[in-house]
Parts: sequence; C-alpha cells; structure tokens
Amino acid sequence: MLDKEIPDQGYTTAWTGGRGQVMFFHRADGSRLRYLVAGTGPPLVLLHTVRTQLDYFQRAVPALWDEFTVYALDFPGMGWSDIVPGARHDELELRAAVTEFVKTLGLRDVTLAGESMGAATALLASIELKDNVRRVIAFNPYDYPGGLERGNLFARLIGTGVRSTGFGSIVTRLETRVILRAVLRGGFVDPSALPKDFLSELRRSGRRRGYPAVNRAIMRSLKGFVSARDRYARVNVPVTLVYSERDWSRIAEREQVARRLGTEAITITDTGHFSALERPAEMIRILRQNSPQT
Repeated sequence: MLDKEIPDQGYTTAWTGGRGQVMFFHRADGSRLRYLVAGTGPPLVLLHTVRTQLDYFQRAVPALWDEFTVYALDFPGMGWSDIVPGARHDELELRAAVTEFVKTLGLRDVTLAGESMGAATALLASIELKDNVRRVIAFNPYDYPGGLERGNLFARLIGTGVRSTGFGSIVTRLETRVILRAVLRGGFVDPSALPKDFLSELRRSGRRRGYPAVNRAIMRSLKGFVSARDRYARVNVPVTLVYSERDWSRIAEREQVARRLGTEAITITDTGHFSALERPAEMIRILRQNSPQT
C-alpha cells in the first residue's frame, strides 16, 4: 500500500500547469488520501463523483484558485488514494474520511462542495463539521436508488451486474475504456463534454491492483446514501442545492431533498449529471456567488 511517498500527479500537473501541490493526507489508520491544494483565499473543499477522482474538477479549479484555497481530494481507494484490502467504502467511511481531512488540517470557514456522491457526502459531513464548515454547495446529490442505471441501457446493465451478488466481481473486472466511456456518457446531455484524456486517466487509476473491488464496494454501498437522506434535516449550515435539468434524479426526489434541507434548488438547464465537466462555467458561477470570499 505505502509504496511511495509522492502521490501520482502526472495528469493533474498537466491541467494545473504545475500550480498548487499534489500531496498525501495521512489518516489516523495509516492510509493516505491524495489531494490537490492550490490558490489563496477562503478554503473550498471539492468532493468528486462516483467512479472519478479529484481531476473531475479540472475545468473548474483553475478559475477558482485566485479567489479560494482549493482542496480537491480523492476518496478512499479511489483515484490515487491508497487501496486498503478489506476496507469499507460505504457512506460512513467516506464521510469519516472527509471529516478527518477537514479537522486534521484545521480548516475553518470552509465551503464544502461536491457533485453526485460528493454532494451527498458534503451534506452529511457538514453535520459533524459544524465548527469548521460555513456553507455546503451540493450539485446533483446522489441519494436515490439506481441512479447510475438511469443514464442509459448500457449503464443499467453494467450497474446491475456490478451490484449483483453472484457475478458482480467478474463484471467489475471486465471494465475497459470502451465500457467506462459508454457508462459515463449516460451522465451527459452532450457526451463530447467527457474529456478523452480524463477517460484514459480514469482507466489508468482503475487498473491498480485492488481497484475493481473498491469500485464494486462503492457501487454496492450507494444505498447507504439513500437511507442517510433522513439526516439532511440535521444540517445546520446554509445549503445551496443545485440540480442539472437532466440529472438522473427525478423531480419528486429533488423536491424531497429540498424540503429536508429547507431550501429551494437551483437548476442548471440542458445539463446532465456531470455538470463540472459539461457546464463548468455554471458551476464556477454558483460557487463564486454562494461562497464567502473574504
């Protein structure tokens, strides 16, 4: 697991132009989370989606680092964070990782933002980070059953297969660039918005020993985010709730989340689940308008 002290950063450095630092955050259990820190200003922590990594925000971060100190991290086992054999990858573990990251680094007045699984994690982590987090900005929170499978027929077949008890591990190991591309395209209105080099990077990190098991564990644990929605009522910091018009979530599900959070949702038109890649200018605008900059 601890094969090197410098995290993989070739792809990240390419889109940052070398600005900022790619580092490891050492957790109390000995495992490490890869993260990028760049810029100056109030802290903005970005949490990525299902089956991606911190580079998911590559089209947003460069527009934000002159106004914020941006922290983008890879969830446990994902991207280039350590893969720990037998580790849990459920809602509780992802939330604990974010909570530990923010508290250990001593971050205060944080804007905690995320998309998809990252948005749901941000909302739930803020409950435990009430002394550290100033606001949550949640884009397309993934907190409903069968989200990925709603993207397209291919995603439905793969998602169902990965979650299956009998042959899920086999399906997960069969992932190729073509398969991953087909699945992710279900989260875009304009599939050309999925960067080809990012897709290649996801496959590169996904070829690490143990990654298929992590991917399957994440997929099978997403139901934990569904049951955790009841805790949204305990979020006691201001929340900006954002949905893409063509997100996988249904209108009734969005309205239910908004009621639990006591807020009204903003809609990004003509956009799918992966708004940071498809409409980064809108994400940047919303982050700027709803985050403290002084």
